[in-house]
Amino acid sequence: MLESGSGGIISPLITITPIIIMTRKIKAVSLISGGLDSLLATKVIMEQGVHVEGINFYTGFCVEGHTHAIRKKDKAKPKRNNALWVAETLGIKLHIIDVIEKYKDVLINPKHGYGANMNPCHDCKTFMVQQALVWIEKNDFDFIITGEVMGQRPMSQRKDTMPVIAQESGAGDRLLRPLCAKHFEPTLPEREGWVTRDELLDFHGRSRKPQMALAEHYGFDDYAQPAGGCCFLTDEHYSKKLVDLWDARGNKEYEMDDIMLLKVGRHIRPAKNFKLIIAREEGEVNFMQGYRNRFISIKTISHSGPLVLLDGQPSAEDCQLAARIAARYSKGKLENEVEVELRQINGEIDLIRVKPIGISEMPASWSV
Repeated sequence: MLESGSGGIISPLITITPIIIMTRKIKAVSLISGGLDSLLATKVIMEQGVHVEGINFYTGFCVEGHTHAIRKKDKAKPKRNNALWVAETLGIKLHIIDVIEKYKDVLINPKHGYGANMNPCHDCKTFMVQQALVWIEKNDFDFIITGEVMGQRPMSQRKDTMPVIAQESGAGDRLLRPLCAKHFEPTLPEREGWVTRDELLDFHGRSRKPQMALAEHYGFDDYAQPAGGCCFLTDEHYSKKLVDLWDARGNKEYEMDDIMLLKVGRHIRPAKNFKLIIAREEGEVNFMQGYRNRFISIKTISHSGPLVLLDGQPSAEDCQLAARIAARYSKGKLENEVEVELRQINGEIDLIRVKPIGISEMPASWSV
């Protein structure tokens, strides 16, 4: 179209269309354990305008949830899943992913070995970050956040091991540790300007004071307190029972039921071919009832006593010994004779009378 100007010159009519550039919002996934560090690390990045979602990997060895639901004494105290609490507090989505089968190789064959107990912390962290990398690539996210603090853990959070974890996981510099980032070279999110390095932190060491101060700054006052970690593998007693299980079987294979039963009861192994799992209270009795179709079970009849499961391949003589041990933990432990119900896996029941074993007849080495 032509238009006549003031000087009579015919000129084209120009229409200017604005160009709109659409930019995709930067997205990160944060490994949420439920502890204070992951809470703070996530909040630090959210404060910079990054869209963050949480991810929690379920290995089967998490402390939370199982014993709290089983034991009657724990049911009396209100419990919560701290990972869910962190997500709710921050207002973010939490993805809980079952990695029980994938995690087996990490526990059975840790490249970097175990910690003080059966905790393969270095390999575990590498595995978690590697799984998070798979997740962000599948879901079109940009980088990974962890709440690690340099020097806080002896295996996985040292200045020399933290770069190894980033490398071996495949995440490289797509892994950002906001709480101690200033101790390391800038990562991809920092170089690309997705986050501002000056607003990241330089925490280090085992002291929790800097984290507690930052929590107060953000108004967090109901966070989980550290108490040996959130993994049963860091627990000395649990680790001892796991090693005992592997030694007795002659291999390191395990199933979910094995993991669960190691968390409950008193474990006594009189011989390599069998052990007793003795319920310690009503909640454990109720839980162990569900396994009576998989194990020989013992219950005292003449006197009140705990439910006992026999794990392994006990002989008839072994069952007799197990009945005497079960009677020891009943109200009739000082009697000359206690009546015991011995229930086979197929449901057949034998009633036998035994003399409770004396405490002097039970060597300390039997206790697992």
